[in-house]
Amino acid sequence: MPARNRRLPSHLSWPLTPSDLDAALGERMARVEELYFGSRPAEDGSLLSVRWYGMTVHPSLRQRLSMTVVPLPAAERAVARQVLVQCCLPEVAAWIDRAVAAPETWRQAGHHRHWRPAGAGVTHRDDFDPYR
Repeated sequence: MPARNRRLPSHLSWPLTPSDLDAALGERMARVEELYFGSRPAEDGSLLSVRWYGMTVHPSLRQRLSMTVVPLPAAERAVARQVLVQCCLPEVAAWIDRAVAAPETWRQAGHHRHWRPAGAGVTHRDDFDPYR
C-alpha cells in the first residue's frame, strides 16, 4: 500500500497491508469489522492494535473487533514487516480466537492489545498496562 495511495507523507509507510492481514489471519479477518490505517506514528511505538468493544459502547459497536495499523519511518518498514508477519500476526490470531471464545464477563468489557517490535520479536501491552 504505497503512501501516495493513502496520502501518507513520503517518509512514512505502513508495515502491513490488508493482504498481509488477510493471508495471516484468514477467516478471522471477517470478525474485524473496522480496519484502520493511521496517519501518524504512535507515541509508544505500537505498530498494530486490536480493540474489542464491550457492552459499554453504542449498541452498534458491541462485541465487535477493530484493528489499527500505524505508520513508521519508511526506512524501517521492511524489518518491521518481517517481525510483524512472523511474530505478531500469530499472536493477533490467538488473541482474536480467545476474545471470541472468552466468558461473557470478559466480552462485556472493552479490551485493547497493542504490539510493537522488540528486537527479533514483538512485545505487547493490554488495555492501559505498560509493555511487557
